[in-house]
Amino acid sequence: MAVPKKKTSKAKSRSRRASAWTLDAPPRSVCPQCSSAKLPHVVCPSCGWYGGRQAIEV
Repeated sequence: MAVPKKKTSKAKSRSRRASAWTLDAPPRSVCPQCSSAKLPHVVCPSCGWYGGRQAIEV
């Protein structure tokens, strides 16, 4: 079985593991009521509409 020639440092192994934790920009969709950018499956913060009805008063 193969054996590594040198010990992998803590910084090297932790930075390799940390690459899986990178954050992406959240997806955006367009509100059909006011045409502003909003998060999908979330009430529109500018007009308060969600699912074809007024969900909250803004």
